[in-house]
Amino acid sequence: MSAPDVMSCSLVPERLPPRGPQAAQQEAPPTPVAPERGPGQFDLFAPRARPPVAMAQPRIYTVAELTREVKGVLEGRFPALHVRGEVSNLRRPSSGHLYFTLKDAEACIGAVLFAREARRLRFAVQNGLSVLVRGRMSLYEPQGQYQLICDSIEPLGAGALQVAFEQLKARLEAEGLFDPARKRRLPFLARRIAVVTSPAGAAVHDFLRVLHRRFPNLPVLIVPARVQGDGAAQEIARGIGRGAAAPDVDVLVVARGGGSLEDLWPFNEEVVARALSACPVPTVSAVGHEVDFTIADFAADVRAPTPTAAAELLARVKEELVADLATRRARLLRAWRAQAEKRQAQLDSRRARIADPRRLIGERRLRLDKLQQRLEAKLREESGERGQRMQALRDRLQAAHPAAVLHRLHKDVSRLEERLKYLARRALAARRHRFEGLAGRLDALSPLRVLARGYAVAFDERGHALLRSEAVGPGDRVRVRLHRGELEAEVTKIAAPPPDEE
Repeated sequence: MSAPDVMSCSLVPERLPPRGPQAAQQEAPPTPVAPERGPGQFDLFAPRARPPVAMAQPRIYTVAELTREVKGVLEGRFPALHVRGEVSNLRRPSSGHLYFTLKDAEACIGAVLFAREARRLRFAVQNGLSVLVRGRMSLYEPQGQYQLICDSIEPLGAGALQVAFEQLKARLEAEGLFDPARKRRLPFLARRIAVVTSPAGAAVHDFLRVLHRRFPNLPVLIVPARVQGDGAAQEIARGIGRGAAAPDVDVLVVARGGGSLEDLWPFNEEVVARALSACPVPTVSAVGHEVDFTIADFAADVRAPTPTAAAELLARVKEELVADLATRRARLLRAWRAQAEKRQAQLDSRRARIADPRRLIGERRLRLDKLQQRLEAKLREESGERGQRMQALRDRLQAAHPAAVLHRLHKDVSRLEERLKYLARRALAARRHRFEGLAGRLDALSPLRVLARGYAVAFDERGHALLRSEAVGPGDRVRVRLHRGELEAEVTKIAAPPPDEE
């Protein structure tokens, strides 16, 4: 229903308009003539005389007055109401207010949610979202449009917290905060564990009990933070920063016991997810029970179903580690002894293969003498070859003397100069002969030569050469080009071409 319709339905005039004098006269019944009465006598059933009524003038409203009247009627008729519909035409100006249209299949109405109420929403209002709005009707006087002033908005179907959870999860996943490639591995055995939780909760006691049962004396740093209520998310985020900055901490746990979605909501806040993502050490989320999922579970490197399971992930059983270490030590000693015995056997084998040093020295001397003889023979051979090569280079150098080279070059230049002149004359004669032949052929094919033999070329009014008589008609102007000059002519008759030319 539009604003004019509401105005027409809700507007109630202050008083009925007065009737005109002619209508009053037409509708008034004839007054009977009362009989004359004596003193002290009266007729009980006679009509009572009425005082004359003053004629009231109709009230003239200004636009502002009429708008204020309609606004008062609307706000008085609908002080508080609930409206169900679908959000469309959503606008978010810099003021923080939300302006949108609430519609269904048959009608629509403008609505506004002011910034103070908008900041309290746990979910993001989006186009196409079905919502239940609580508010009141009002009329915006400068534009004369009625609208719904919203006090609260709740999504239909899923609750507001569930919608906010899905929206934040989708946005952070699109940013890559939940990318498996960003997940880090937990240390094999942590030096010190930081736990961000409430020190008074049962979760931290279960965590410490299981942790120290499996590995006694493992250092744990408890970072106190509220895990429920307003401001808890900010405390958890600050606790993550303090715990990661503590000395020797190489893994951080955020822990809380089970509860409703409202109780676990601080771990669904964006500030906690970004603090876990920016934490410099690996993180573990141990919030709620196994069926509870929070944004912190997706942002952390590892999700533990419960705080007890987180303790089992971080701390191995110390007795099992000691036993495994003893087993590995025994295996290492056995392997070391076996390797030492193998090396000793190899040493003994090589020592047995070593011969008398004096015999080895004699063999090395004989080999050295043979090598010396081969070296001397090689040097003599190389010296003879170098002498022959030197003599050949000396002969080549003599032949390459500048005077001899210059004389030879002079002879070559003279011979080449004569050959160049001969080739130039020959090429020029050939080009001249070819040019004369082409000029004669071109002159023979020239249209001017054809015109010189008595022929003419006719052109139509557009300057196109006429090839067929059908291209012009009687009365058309043509231009005739002769060998010298032109003629302007008019076509008077067209003769058909001979059959042999068609």
